[in-house]
Amino acid sequence: MRAGQGRERPLTVHDLNQLLLVCSLVLLVAVAAVRISSRSGLPSLLVYLGIGVLMGQDGIGGISFNDAELTQVIGYAALVVILAEGGLGTKWKEVKPALPAASALALVGVTVSVGVTAAAAHYLVGLEWRQALIIGAVVSSTDAAAVFSVLRKIPLPSRVTGTLEAESGFNDAPVVILVVAFSEHGPIEHWYALLGEITLELAIGAAIGIAVGFVGSWGLRHVALPASGLYPIAVMAIAVTAYAAGAMAHGSGFLAVYLASMVMGNAKLPHWPATRGFADGVGWIAQIGMFVLLGLLVTPHELGDDILPALVIGLVLTMVARPLSVVLCLTPFGVAWREQALMSWAGLRGAVPIILATIPMVAGVEDSRRIFNIVFVLVVVYTLVQGPTLPWLARKLHLSRGPEADDLGIESAPLERLRGHLLSFVIPDGSKMHGVEINELRLPAGAAVTLVVREGKSFVPLPTTVLRHGDELLVVATDPVRDAAERRLRAVGAGGKLAGWLGTNGTA
Repeated sequence: MRAGQGRERPLTVHDLNQLLLVCSLVLLVAVAAVRISSRSGLPSLLVYLGIGVLMGQDGIGGISFNDAELTQVIGYAALVVILAEGGLGTKWKEVKPALPAASALALVGVTVSVGVTAAAAHYLVGLEWRQALIIGAVVSSTDAAAVFSVLRKIPLPSRVTGTLEAESGFNDAPVVILVVAFSEHGPIEHWYALLGEITLELAIGAAIGIAVGFVGSWGLRHVALPASGLYPIAVMAIAVTAYAAGAMAHGSGFLAVYLASMVMGNAKLPHWPATRGFADGVGWIAQIGMFVLLGLLVTPHELGDDILPALVIGLVLTMVARPLSVVLCLTPFGVAWREQALMSWAGLRGAVPIILATIPMVAGVEDSRRIFNIVFVLVVVYTLVQGPTLPWLARKLHLSRGPEADDLGIESAPLERLRGHLLSFVIPDGSKMHGVEINELRLPAGAAVTLVVREGKSFVPLPTTVLRHGDELLVVATDPVRDAAERRLRAVGAGGKLAGWLGTNGTA
């Protein structure tokens, strides 16, 4: 009910039914929009924002919504879920070699980007230094949701993918600290004090995230829950616990949740395919809700005067600040110029900068509404430009790889009383396990293929049984050899029967 249109009344069951209907319809439309965006190449972010704008006061929905504080709270919650989903899907073998470069981009690169962008906002657009610094900090964070969703559709070299994914997971933390500091105090006189605060918060968040991730992984691997559906819920609960613990300890909760999720994602947890699918679905819901809410918050008829400043600031950010950050941070690590060029263009912005733009609104910073409008226009325009052109640029730079064999997606269920594990998986199309005999799997002693399901019929295989695409295998492994058995199965899936001699070790 809009203000001034009658006295307030308590929420009724009828109101709740209407709310549920509206929410379900919005989700259905948003899910259909995923298909449209994937076919058209239009980033789904823009589709969800468009749904929110259409539902808003300037659209056909006519909903008046201007609660920046509620938007910030929901945005933070959604970002926690998105970082958790991204961390669960991050492969340690790709991120490990890229950690130094990603850390440099997340710290030094952000600092360079903030300085260059803030200078452009001040001297070219005419903003006061406080507003300029806030905008510089807000737009210097690459968006985890945008990076994860785009990069996992493009076959890029592992160093590029690992660097960009780790950077997007790391750089939210220092940027949030900067935005909050600038919104509360304006320009910082003692910059070294702020630098020390950022370092301390990141260290606390990293320590808590890694600790929670290892403890949670150990517990899930050694305690058999009564139902398989509890494992995905437990994993997400542990990830949220890492965020809460990090934030309450005055550390970076965002870094904590990402690192805890990454540890769990590489720990070979029970019922992993189901857990991964659940996290992916929850991540989509978080993105959809967050983008629709941000679309509701914006007022389109107020954007006219802020379009040109947003284009100018975005141009400096995209063509000067981001490339300069990449060159300064990655050249010492010997990264080739082609990879630097791609990573300069792949600094994708999304909902995170728009969420961060609500911080000065809640803090009551002067001209904070204009800051929000500039950031909104900048994100929409440059997402529309960068996202669809990234695959084209990867091909032009000869960095697009061919398709790889699909992962086996092994699901593990602990047999607590028997001190063993039941591994199950389906041989996907493209897997090199096709044509391999059971005895050529060379599983470690203590592991055996006990059942094969082929075309709806199950049978106990012989040592000479030849495996095919689409076969579902059940493997029983004792507790000591569980990890070795899974590594061997993944190795054969990626490299065939000669995986051991070809150097494919199956590590994930």
